Amino acid sequence: MQFTPGQRQTLTWMVIAVLAALLLWLLGPVLMPFVVAAVLAYALSPLVRGLQRLCAGHLPVVVAVLVVEVLFIVLVMALILLLLPILASEVPRMRDQLPVLIQRAQAFLNPWLQTLGVSIELDAASLKNFVLTHFNTSLDELVLQALASLRIGGSVALAVVGNLVLVPVVLFYLLLDWRRFVRHIEALVPLGMRGAYDSFVAEADLVLGQYLRGQLSVMLALALYYGLALWWFGLELAWPIGVFTGLAVFVPYVGFGLGLCLATLAGLLQMTPSEALWMVAVVYGLGQLIESFVLTPRLVGERIGLHPLHVIFALMAFGQLLGFVGVLVALPVSAVLLVAIRRVRHQYQASALYRGA
Repeated sequence: MQFTPGQRQTLTWMVIAVLAALLLWLLGPVLMPFVVAAVLAYALSPLVRGLQRLCAGHLPVVVAVLVVEVLFIVLVMALILLLLPILASEVPRMRDQLPVLIQRAQAFLNPWLQTLGVSIELDAASLKNFVLTHFNTSLDELVLQALASLRIGGSVALAVVGNLVLVPVVLFYLLLDWRRFVRHIEALVPLGMRGAYDSFVAEADLVLGQYLRGQLSVMLALALYYGLALWWFGLELAWPIGVFTGLAVFVPYVGFGLGLCLATLAGLLQMTPSEALWMVAVVYGLGQLIESFVLTPRLVGERIGLHPLHVIFALMAFGQLLGFVGVLVALPVSAVLLVAIRRVRHQYQASALYRGA
C-alpha cells in the first residue's frame, strides 16, 4: 500500500501524538505538580502582566510574580483556614456527644428497623469508654499527631509534601518565563501552519478565559447560597461551612462532598437527627440542583460551548484517566479539544470527501 507524502506526514504526526499520550500516561504521577503549576501559571499570568501595566512598566517582573503568587497562596491558605474553626469547635463536641448521638440514632432508627425484623441494642457505657479512650485529644494534639505521622510516614506522605513544595516553585519559574516558554513553543510550529496556529490559540485562549470567569462566578454564587441557606436553618457554623463548600466546588464533587459531611456533622451536634438530616437534604439537594442545572451549564458550560452531558462525561473520563489532576483539568482541556474538533469538522465539511466530489 502506497502513501502520498501528505498521508505519510499525517500518519507520522498521529504516531507522535499516540506516543506522547502514552508517555504522559506513564509519567502521570511525576507530571502532576508540573501540570497543576502550568494550569495555575496560565490563569495567573494575565495578573502578572496587568500588575506591570498598572505600574507603568516600572515594576520588575520578579516582583510582580512574587506579589501575584504570594496573594494566590494567601487566598488558598484562607480557604484551608476556614476549616480550622469548624474542627476546633466540632472535635471536642463530637467527643462529648458521640455516645448521645448514637443513642439518638438508635432511638430514631429502631422503630423502622423493627418493622424489618431487625433489632439493635448498643451499650452506652462501652461506647462512652471507647470514645474517651480513642478521641480524648484536643485539636492541638491532633495536629501534632498528624505531623508525627508525616515524619514517620512512607512514600505517599513524602510525595504529598514534595508536591506541595514543588508546585509553588514550578509556578514561580513558569510565571517568570511564561512568555519565553510560549515563544519556544511557537518557534516549533512550521511557518506554513503559523496562521492556523495563531487563530487556534486565540480562540482557545478566549474559551478558557470564559471558562475561568464562569467558574469563578459559580463559586461566588454557591458560597453565598450555602452560607445564607445554612444560616437560615440556624446552623452555628453556617458561614464557614457554606463559604468553604462554595469555593471548594472548583474541584467537582470533592468540594460538595466535604461540605456535605461537615454540615451533617455540625447539624447532628447541634440539632436532633431528623432536623439535621432535613437541613442537609434541603440545602445541599437544592444547591446541587442549582449548580448542575442552572449555574454550571449557563455560566461555564454554555460559555465554552459544552453541553451539560459533555461536562459530566469530561469529568468522569478525565478523572478515570488521570485521577485528581484529571478532574481538575477536565473542563479546560475539554474546551481546547472542542475548539480543535470544531476546526476538524469545518475542514471535513469543506472537503471534497464530504461533498462527494
